[in-house]
Amino acid sequence: MGTRGILLTFALVAAGTLTAFGQQQPADPMRTPGVQAGGDPNRAAFLMANCKNPAPAPAARAGGPGGRGAPGAPAAGGGRGGAAPPAQPTEYTVTAIPGVIAAGQRWRVLWTDTGNNADSPIGVEDGVLVAQNDKSQILKIGLDGKVELVATDTYTGGALAMTRDGRLFVGERALNRGIWQVSPRRLFTNTKDGEPLECLGQGVLNDMVADANGGMYFTMGGVYYANPQGVVSGRFGAVGGNGLILSRDGRTLYVTGRLMGANPPANLTVPAGAPMPTGGLVAFDVQPNGTLTNERQFTWAGGDGTAIDNDGRIHTTGNGGVWVIGTAGDILGFIPGPNRGLISVAFGGPNKRTLFGVAIRDVQIFAIDMIAQGFTGRPK
Repeated sequence: MGTRGILLTFALVAAGTLTAFGQQQPADPMRTPGVQAGGDPNRAAFLMANCKNPAPAPAARAGGPGGRGAPGAPAAGGGRGGAAPPAQPTEYTVTAIPGVIAAGQRWRVLWTDTGNNADSPIGVEDGVLVAQNDKSQILKIGLDGKVELVATDTYTGGALAMTRDGRLFVGERALNRGIWQVSPRRLFTNTKDGEPLECLGQGVLNDMVADANGGMYFTMGGVYYANPQGVVSGRFGAVGGNGLILSRDGRTLYVTGRLMGANPPANLTVPAGAPMPTGGLVAFDVQPNGTLTNERQFTWAGGDGTAIDNDGRIHTTGNGGVWVIGTAGDILGFIPGPNRGLISVAFGGPNKRTLFGVAIRDVQIFAIDMIAQGFTGRPK
């Protein structure tokens, strides 16, 4: 089923009213919607009952490894309005990056609302799909600012991935976290080696990306892979990870982060007007069975959500904007963010020449026109 078919299955917009038609997930009395697993009061008992070597429940704190903000209580509603006033705009100037973006482009606000989170957004022809963590909803934000409610009851679903055949998946962060297919609603995976993913630690099930075979890479305090049958392997490498993306040919996985002891060269240069980067990207070689080898520092810029364009350049958030990285790890340029720092990006819109940006918390969706075209799924 294609993207449009998925959306028609789930939602329509009629006179400004959002109406969901899709399957809802069966009620699970063990899980609390809108509360990440690390903040669920039932987590300690769950670990004792299900894990051979249960780790102690984490203390309440503001945010997971990805800096997502404190777990919130369930929030009602969705769609437009109800948000706190956005921060006052700050001035920024977009400098031309050849083949990527024209000078003087501006971010425009598509939508503002309460709630967290919108990791791993999925760009579509007329907008962007996002997962609202606190509200356990999946929405489509149109280029015209209209909102469609795609799915509900995702148990703190905060990240999305889509396979090449158009199946949409959501990473659920409530207790007994896991990855679920959205339509028809079915569990893809929530275990590793016979134990719940919860036993792996307190890391938030952060970002996801699907491979060409229907498997799924995800970060959860480390980098893991679920094969097309949902069997999880990893942790791969030492990087904790956050955002991640596959190369066009699927042979390399890029994960945001810096390896322990890895330091940028003293003569590292950045494009004029760009900040000195504080993050980076780590690369892995993808093996035929989906496992990862040859972990290495790839570049010195990058911080969270990541997208790839049709020429293989990587677009990764960090330092309040979006870094553009070449295929050799060279820093090609920096697109300053709008009035707020961005956590995630995705290409979409007509011909995939719109870059969507997500800011939290509360959530705002931005868009900017690009010269670069998002990856079409056909490696050059």
